Amino acid sequence: MAFGEKIPPFCFPQTASGIEVDVFREALALRGHTLEPLFFPFARVPLEFKAGTVDATMTDLGQDLTQYGGHHGDTAVVYDNVLITLRERALKLRQPRDLDGLRVVSFPGALSRFPAWLEPVRAAGHYSEINDQAVHVRLLMLGRCDVVLSDRTIFRYFVKQAARDPAGPALRPVVEQDFTQVNPLDYRPVFRSTAVRDDFNAGLRLLKANGRFQAIYDRYLRA
Repeated sequence: MAFGEKIPPFCFPQTASGIEVDVFREALALRGHTLEPLFFPFARVPLEFKAGTVDATMTDLGQDLTQYGGHHGDTAVVYDNVLITLRERALKLRQPRDLDGLRVVSFPGALSRFPAWLEPVRAAGHYSEINDQAVHVRLLMLGRCDVVLSDRTIFRYFVKQAARDPAGPALRPVVEQDFTQVNPLDYRPVFRSTAVRDDFNAGLRLLKANGRFQAIYDRYLRA
């Protein structure tokens, strides 16, 4: 199964673990399946499914994988994407035109997910997608971009990591601004086998019912 390689605490390639990896592993195990996680740059995750190198993928990144034999499963993890700015800038981002003239950095695939907000920025030449989200923190803190679009949990994780790095940039307070309503359907996994998909869905329901799902979240978010 394809996962993103630089999206902690959801995925840790070094240990083949993380919130999302553990949820999929345990949900599938409840129905007798063994997960083999493979990690790729985020933009390649759906491409690996199209190429037939994986049996499932954590997300389709807004691409239609049904024409490649894909079947959507139930959403396991929802990413809470926000616009992040330095507090000292006092930027108010309430509508897409508020990004006019601002340099925006995000994760691969964000443009296809949020075109109304990001396409004008791209057309103006002010938009970049960078796979390593640790770089997002550095760019914002150094004033080399004005806005970061990121899942708030991922961004906070990398801020904590930067705080432990004596060679890292000076950290400055930030503001997280909501700009869209979360749609759980945007984060559905895709499976090649309907039988495995159904087994995953059943396992996921059981994890949520017995409290194990929340326990996985708590273990990583309280670390």
